[in-house]
Amino acid sequence: MNMRTPALNALKMFDCAARHLNFRLAAEELNLTQGAVAQQVRKLESELSVKLFHRRARGLELTSMGLEYYLQISQALKIIDQATNKLRPENRAISISATPSLASKWLVKKLALFSKSYPDIQVSTHAGENLADFSTDGIALAIRQGSPPFEEGLEYHLLTHENLCAVCHPEYALSIGEISEVDDFAPLDLIEDSHKNWHKLFHGCSIDTPSGMIHFNQSALAIEAAANGQGIAIVPKILVEDYLSQEKLEIIWHDNRDNPVGYYLVYPAGTSPNSEVLKIVLKWLLSATSKSS
Repeated sequence: MNMRTPALNALKMFDCAARHLNFRLAAEELNLTQGAVAQQVRKLESELSVKLFHRRARGLELTSMGLEYYLQISQALKIIDQATNKLRPENRAISISATPSLASKWLVKKLALFSKSYPDIQVSTHAGENLADFSTDGIALAIRQGSPPFEEGLEYHLLTHENLCAVCHPEYALSIGEISEVDDFAPLDLIEDSHKNWHKLFHGCSIDTPSGMIHFNQSALAIEAAANGQGIAIVPKILVEDYLSQEKLEIIWHDNRDNPVGYYLVYPAGTSPNSEVLKIVLKWLLSATSKSS
């Protein structure tokens, strides 16, 4: 007896949760509640009679079978997106690649505004830590954190400088007083992500890196921890714009050192079948970023 194929929406939720390894961040990207995503994943596990995730205190971890399933489902969803995009009138569709943190904390909200201005353009977001392969992944535009030059054959525009800043909950900021030098951070609760900005800061100032920092593998998780009052995170300002405007986070220190790193809009050089749509998206994102700077 053949196993019934799971619903496409359930597979999309699983794919998103597997990319973020966090139900909350997956829910933000999909514009759903955390409970809805978690429930669909549990239902999928029940239908498959397979445990896809280990639930940990600080997030999710794919089981060995979950990882194998994710790799295949992720590829299948890309194929479906590519096939669907080819059928759209005048092919007014585009796929954008970004890291999970940038996608969930900035890009998804910006694209919601873009869709109001250009309802006829379908934008797909692919979030992942690995660099997009423009030749095989069906990606037309990528937002990369780094510094040029990038690979040969790619064009790029600076979206925004990295603008690293130390952020924490406003009540936590009141409890620690003013920060006047890097040494002042050493005895405090520090939250580190995979970019290791705290380690780089202390090392650059010839200060021993404090022990006991809280570690996360994604900037988005470090931001959530800081917003929950668990300590101070150093992150790019673009990732915390909403938190600052909503007073969920406060900037207590700016990194004013020379920093060549930024977020860049990257795409293959030359003419593409969708060049007009690409130009529209590029212009809109650059304009939206300059207005929020």
